[in-house]
Formats: sequence, C-alpha cells, structure tokens
Amino acid sequence: MPIDPALRSLKVDVPAQPEVLADLSILLSKPDVNLQRVAQLIETDMALASAVLRAVNSALYGLKGRVQSVQQAITYLGTREVGAVTFELALRAVFPAAAELESVWERAKVRGLLMGRVASELGLDAWAAHSAGLFEECGKAVLFRHAPARYRPLLQAAADDLALTRLEHEAFGVSHDALGAAMCESWGLAIEAVVSVRHHVAVQATRQVPLQVPRRGLIALSAVAQAMMDDPEQVPEIVGLVAPQADLDGAVVLRGVHRVMAQIEQAVTPGTAEPSAPRTGSRR
Repeated sequence: MPIDPALRSLKVDVPAQPEVLADLSILLSKPDVNLQRVAQLIETDMALASAVLRAVNSALYGLKGRVQSVQQAITYLGTREVGAVTFELALRAVFPAAAELESVWERAKVRGLLMGRVASELGLDAWAAHSAGLFEECGKAVLFRHAPARYRPLLQAAADDLALTRLEHEAFGVSHDALGAAMCESWGLAIEAVVSVRHHVAVQATRQVPLQVPRRGLIALSAVAQAMMDDPEQVPEIVGLVAPQADLDGAVVLRGVHRVMAQIEQAVTPGTAEPSAPRTGSRR
C-alpha cells in the first residue's frame, strides 16, 4: 500500500486551534488569572458553554447540586479544570463524530483529569499535565479523519497502542503519537505536554522514560495515569519504575495518586459527593 507523503513528513492537515481556545490559552498562561474574563470568554460560544455546564455537572466532578453558570463552575472547580473541559469539548468538535473515536474521547477526559490532579498534588504544571492527558490519543483522530476506511481496520486489529503504532507506520509512514505531538505544537501547548504525548506509547509499554528529553515528569505521570485507569493494583509498581527516572519521589507520587483516587471515588459514589472547595485566582 503506498504511503501518503504528506503524512510521512508530518504535513498532515492538523486541525487549527479554534479562536476561543487560543484566547483561553493566553488567559490561562497568565500568573493572575481573571476568572470573570475566562467565564465570559467561554460564554461567548453558547453551544460550548452549555456543553461545559453539562460536563461539569456530571458525576465525575462530584458537585452537590447543579451549577448554573460557567462562573459558578469555575468557583467550585477552578479555572484549570473548567478550561480543560472546554479544551476537551472543542477538541472533539474539530473532528467528525464517529463511533470508533468515542472511547478515545472518554479516555481523554478521565486521563486529563487524573494527570492534572496528580500533577497539582506534586507541584507540577497541572494545566500542562491536564492538556497532555487530553491530547494523548488525538493523533488517532487525525488519522481517522485523514483516511477512515484505511484506519478503521487498524484500530480493530491492534491489541494495544504499541501494536497500533507499528500498523500505522506500515500503512501511513507515521504513528498517532507523533501526529498527536505535532497537533499539540500547532495548538501552542506547553513543551512538557508535547514531549509527553510524543513518548507516551513507548513509556507505557517499556516503563522506560527517555532521559534525553527535558521535563520528564509528565511522561511519568502518563504511565501512572494509564495504570490508574486500567489496573490500579499496578500503580505502586509503575510508580516505583518511572518516578525515579523523572526525578520524582515515588512515595510522594503514591500519596498524590491515593488522594486523587479517593476524590474520584467519592465523586462517583452516590450520596457521598460534596462540592470541591472554591478556588479563586488559581489555574488548578
């Protein structure tokens, strides 16, 4: 099968960042975030604002009662999590709806939340971590949009993401991790997020963090978050392997993981969820 030269050179038609997200990125990059301005920006797109409210009112966030406005959602969850929900919904919107991609978006939502919250516990860049989790598999959506008939069988045939990257290279000359990293760069995400997306498949498969890249913390968190989602009993082992390679204290990582898992469990258990403590002026 001939290899598309555009994909081989990474000159694939990567979706452009929607204007509202570009403006949101600028606001969230500032040390003192203007909460009201963030809410107003999201609310300029009524469809997006409605989708954000539906998302934050889901059981995953564990809010008691329903929030009625984006400003109220920010008060309870913080600008980082509401901003990340906005990015997640907008990311989905730039790709065609497809049943094959639903699991990609569902994992992205949970992975982003886990990586962002664990990063916050560790004092790492929580916005970059949340973004890395959201974008980790977006290269699959790029390939699916590029050639759905050719890519669909690969998704069905691959036993795991490592096997999928091999099939992608055979069919297209490039894999979804590289395309995802290219999309992160084009959307202006932090270098830590780009590096994490680029290397996540190899790190999750081998438990080896590439030492030649800077800021390795988020790559390690990617492997930890994957274990939290797929097999929580493996988390201590994964942390013990990847944390030292990223210059992280394994015991501190485990404490952060346990706190975040307890938060999620409380949120999704009926009758136990309480609103998160309000956070003002925070990007978390």
